[in-house]
Amino acid sequence: MTSGNGRSLLELIDGADERGLAAAGLACLDRCLPLLAPNGADALRPVWAAVARGDGNAWGEAVAKARVELDADGTQDAGAVRVMLAEAPAAWTAEALRAWAGDCSVAALALHGRYDAAGVSDGLVERCRAGDADGAGPLLAGELRRQQAVLETVAHGPTGLRRARELSVEGGRVLRAVVSRRARTA
Repeated sequence: MTSGNGRSLLELIDGADERGLAAAGLACLDRCLPLLAPNGADALRPVWAAVARGDGNAWGEAVAKARVELDADGTQDAGAVRVMLAEAPAAWTAEALRAWAGDCSVAALALHGRYDAAGVSDGLVERCRAGDADGAGPLLAGELRRQQAVLETVAHGPTGLRRARELSVEGGRVLRAVVSRRARTA
């Protein structure tokens, strides 16, 4: 499954600028946040605002503040989400943000795959990122589409951030519902 313009997720990440990379990583974190802090979305608002402004100083401060606010216990998968937040770079550089966005992408896809009924086979996450989503369950495939859509919309400038946030809210709701349903049937 490649994006509408035929580019894989890896290609989209490679071609993104600082704002796109920050938005991509932050969107992955935002969608997975229900696993760490079900009501923690407000803690990321200042980080989104820093991305919108492209302000590296505000970015570093907002990330540090979010780490403090979201230092909470959560589900067994909360550790992966906590790592995404902990590894958010303070530096607003393409190199640091690209590495973080890539790591967040992998973590978010793997977490979504864990909640798919079929699970995730070895190498599936990397194949999905490279453009081959054969074997991906609906939750993993949906997360892949959201990641691609975030990078594509943010590439059009700051106005794409609104759509990126909408995709993150939608994805967070989906994951929250799946986790809740699984907890009720366990």
